Amino acid sequence: MKTYQTAEIARRMGIHPNTVRLYEDLELIPKPERKVNGYRIFTDFHIEQIELARTALKVEVLQNGLRKQAIAIIKTSASGNFDKAMHLTERYLQQIRNEQGNAEEAIAIVEKLLSGDHQEIGTAVLTRKETADYLRISMDALRNWELNGLLTIKRKQNGYRVYTDEDIRRLKVIRSLRCANYSLSAILRMLNTLSNNPQADIRQVIDTPKESEDIISVCDKLLTSLHYAEQNAETMLSHLEKMKKQFAANPTL
Repeated sequence: MKTYQTAEIARRMGIHPNTVRLYEDLELIPKPERKVNGYRIFTDFHIEQIELARTALKVEVLQNGLRKQAIAIIKTSASGNFDKAMHLTERYLQQIRNEQGNAEEAIAIVEKLLSGDHQEIGTAVLTRKETADYLRISMDALRNWELNGLLTIKRKQNGYRVYTDEDIRRLKVIRSLRCANYSLSAILRMLNTLSNNPQADIRQVIDTPKESEDIISVCDKLLTSLHYAEQNAETMLSHLEKMKKQFAANPTL
């Protein structure tokens, strides 16, 4: 059985020795045995497990517990229960694909709304509460969207906000995209682009942050991130199958 010290395994994996120790502390790899002098003894199983963990943790998508599922897969594999880890990975992969479906469906809804193929609620204007009730969203969500520049609402002389048919349509667009976990900045980018170019490709615009944006989150490029998450999950599944064949009889080897 080939063994490695902390520095050796760190060098081989291209990570810092402290990262190896962190993986141990977080139970992402099995606790290594120690020599009489206290030095840790790592095996090929640790190497494969670190590789699995690095693949799983590449995923930046956090919604609906995806990150927690990825960590559960790593820990289950670290315990040597490869069958359960593969089952969890298959379920994880399916949820990622469901998220992709939701993201694509939201874009289709937006395209339909913006094309004019929708029902208007009439010519009457609504108050903020009436609007929130009609759209089944909270008033806090409305305030947040306004504060983030997603829409500008007119006011009556008494200062009360009033929401028109056009406002309602825009809010339906925002609601559909937020329900699919698109970021506020991605939605604002799309709305601003469409105001200047109504023929712009919604799918491309909402998934392509501008170079001038200082901070870019994963949900600013949701479609791309979900695509990579799917690829990583498929890689994890193949890796677990390989680990099962190699270590199922004795995970310490």
